[in-house]
Amino acid sequence: MVQSHAQASQALASGIHALPDTRSVFAATQAAYRFLNNRRVTLRALSKPLVEAARFEVAAACDRWALVIHDWSQLMYPGHAAKQGRVALSSRGIPEGYELQTALVASDRDGSPLAPAAMSLRAADGVHCSRSPKVRPALSPLDELAPAMSFAEQQSLGRPLVHIIDAEADSVAHFRQWQHSGQRFLVRADDRLVEWEGNERKCSAIRTILAERGAFRIVRPVQYHGTAAEQHVAEVAVRLLRAGQRNRPGAGDRQKLPGPPLPLRLVFAEVRNTTGQVLATWRLLTNLPMEVDDSTIALWYYWRWSIEKYFKLLKSAGMNVEGWQQATAHAIAARLLVASMACVTVWRLAKPP
Repeated sequence: MVQSHAQASQALASGIHALPDTRSVFAATQAAYRFLNNRRVTLRALSKPLVEAARFEVAAACDRWALVIHDWSQLMYPGHAAKQGRVALSSRGIPEGYELQTALVASDRDGSPLAPAAMSLRAADGVHCSRSPKVRPALSPLDELAPAMSFAEQQSLGRPLVHIIDAEADSVAHFRQWQHSGQRFLVRADDRLVEWEGNERKCSAIRTILAERGAFRIVRPVQYHGTAAEQHVAEVAVRLLRAGQRNRPGAGDRQKLPGPPLPLRLVFAEVRNTTGQVLATWRLLTNLPMEVDDSTIALWYYWRWSIEKYFKLLKSAGMNVEGWQQATAHAIAARLLVASMACVTVWRLAKPP
């Protein structure tokens, strides 16, 4: 099964490939169907080789930390009426597909993807999850993060973990929850209010003051859309003072969640061209210790794109998942785990000697 996924698929030929063998293509297809639809083949069991691969790769590819990149991706099947349990993925409210959530382990040395440590697929009957022996009720996307983080921490990957998440996770209540649980996180922030130098200010106002003070420094050359550029960084210590807020309008839940002041590091990372024009800006909030400098933090967040490349490999640049013909969420989730084993194999083979 893994070997059959270790090759690029065309959009019109996204079925499982039969390997060169004396058996017929039909027999291979039937065997794959029985395997993927066998409920005794649990997602938890299928995920064990991926966790073992992550543990093995971290030992070889990580120096001090292991990066765990969390993200979501929509698997769209708008024309697949036979697929059971599709959910609405847009405001139209029409069942269109499934929502994939993944925790991908990556190297702190070069950002290379190593292996998914956890994966879940939201469907109408609940969440088909590699962490759970059964289909479980769905949580909000942000509430799904803490269990995924805890699961990754429990796998004894051999290095302390840094959980890297895009701006969807900029939530004071969740920051406090993760901090209380002892998890290290790195999140791209919106232009939120933080306390700095005794006053609450927007992050953009702090950035302006730091620029006026000449606090930004060049840390590395980079490429921006194929053009030579430079990355500049600056950092300040801030506190988050305000209450968090649940944002679940579907359930009528917008409860305020007060909490103690939360000290964090606010890192500004900018890409500038050779004339000094700012081309891109990231505002990064993290509770990483000072031994990890702001230049490294900016680089680690840039490596978050490893998971986007992984999703692209699954969807349009190799596996063509959105053309798969499996009719149930369980079968799709099982095949995703098998396909991920093929990804891990290819990543391992592609590494320089």
